[in-house]
Amino acid sequence: MSGLPFVPPLVRRLLLRLPVYPPSLLVAQALNHMWWPLVDGQTRQALRGRVVEVLVDDVGVTCRLIADESGLRPASPNQPAALRLRANAPVYWRLLQGLDDPDTLFFDRLMVMEGDTEFGLLLKNTLDAVGPPQWSLKRATRPSHAN
Repeated sequence: MSGLPFVPPLVRRLLLRLPVYPPSLLVAQALNHMWWPLVDGQTRQALRGRVVEVLVDDVGVTCRLIADESGLRPASPNQPAALRLRANAPVYWRLLQGLDDPDTLFFDRLMVMEGDTEFGLLLKNTLDAVGPPQWSLKRATRPSHAN
């Protein structure tokens, strides 16, 4: 899988300078809305308190997430990552769409997992069990005003 051709080098250099917090907050909010409600309580408890760092190599973005009692949130920079996931944006996109399963991505070396392998296996099994995020296809409609 190739990188994203529409991310010019200048934009990538700017993204590399972006602090970790803004993309982490956006990813946490999206996953809290679309994925976290599908995770069972026992798994939520097992995921709590451990930092997962997600690196999007070709774009130059890093997200650091931690689960707590209310869901996913950005992790502070001083918390060590228990697990680091590294891949290019198209790989993450295919995973989010459910087009590839985590095993295929790991075994084909399109996604690299570093760190606590037991925690990584728990996360991978959760991704397998829950499936891709549930994208809401409903669009907000404006109420019509009768004149």
